[in-house]
Amino acid sequence: MTGKIVHFEVPAKDTARAKKFYSSLFGYKIKDAEMPGMEYWLIDTGSQDLGGGIMPTQDEKGQLVVYFDVDDVDASVKKVRELGGTADEKMPVPGEGWFAGCTDSEGNKFSLWKADKTATMPETAAAGRTTA
Repeated sequence: MTGKIVHFEVPAKDTARAKKFYSSLFGYKIKDAEMPGMEYWLIDTGSQDLGGGIMPTQDEKGQLVVYFDVDDVDASVKKVRELGGTADEKMPVPGEGWFAGCTDSEGNKFSLWKADKTATMPETAAAGRTTA
């Protein structure tokens, strides 16, 4: 379904503290996504339709980012731009799908998402990562 919220991200200055907060508050199970080149923690909300993530940020004031399901990321990126928003080019999440970070006409950040098990990471992906 186009427009359905399928994922959310929690930017955190202290990922260990954020993991403890959300797992204690809601009982979420949180595990390392084991993504090369980046620290990213997957949140299992208990729903097959909605999951989340926690990642480090340097921003003083974090902003949750929601991901909306779309049928075609490229077409949706084009439409965001036509409607006065901004959109990055799509990026892969290997074995899961494609996303594009966007900003709406009011300055709110969000992302587009299309599930695609054939998505692969470009060869130039950074190696190594850190964990908290």
